Amino acid sequence: MKKFSKSGLSAALLAALTWLPLQAHAGLFDDDEARRALLDLRAKVEAMRSELNARIDTKSDKSSTLDLVSQNELTLQEVAKLRGQIEVLANEIATAQKRQKDFYVDLDNRLRKLEPREVVIDGKSAQVDPSEQKNFEAAMQIFKAGDYKAAGTAFSDFVLRYPGSSYAANAQYYLGSAYYAQRDCKSAINAQLLVLKNYPDSPKAPDAMLNIASCQIELKDKAAKKTLQDLIKTYPDSAAAVAAKNQLNGK
Repeated sequence: MKKFSKSGLSAALLAALTWLPLQAHAGLFDDDEARRALLDLRAKVEAMRSELNARIDTKSDKSSTLDLVSQNELTLQEVAKLRGQIEVLANEIATAQKRQKDFYVDLDNRLRKLEPREVVIDGKSAQVDPSEQKNFEAAMQIFKAGDYKAAGTAFSDFVLRYPGSSYAANAQYYLGSAYYAQRDCKSAINAQLLVLKNYPDSPKAPDAMLNIASCQIELKDKAAKKTLQDLIKTYPDSAAAVAAKNQLNGK
């Protein structure tokens, strides 16, 4: 079906309304009356055309407004959808950042546990690994609890595992002490001799010599006197040297 524009429809209406009345009443009016009728008719047609145009404009405006409203609603829906996606992504990013932060904090804590730490051993500062400190302290707890056999095993394992540790001299000394506490003097002497051989500058070295002398005395070994004398000579300022002097003097 052919569609008419607003201006075309108005023109057709004007022509139809003008032509029909003039044909119907041509024989009834004189020239003046016909002229007045024509003018009146034209005025009515103009009024009708104006009203028609207004209606068409109103309809067109409403249609345009409805289109704009529809487009606006679609736009708002898209914006809401995008906003929801952005919120989801923001939450995912926040979660990922938290996980990453937790991971680095956990990693840092683990690395700190593996880092060497400064401790004081026999009055001297030393750097030790956390595992060394943990194992040595565990062995000491067993020794202090009086389980000398288990303590001996723990100290022996420690020396084998950490031969260069700052705790190694102490571990070797307490290994000999654990043997001595079990009345195994031969093993005690051998263990303390390793202290003197491997760690002669250790503060435990004088005590190791005194421990050797005590074992020799129990074994009725005449070498005990020489051991005490060597102790006094080698470590004259030690507390063990004072004890050695007392034993030699029969005190």
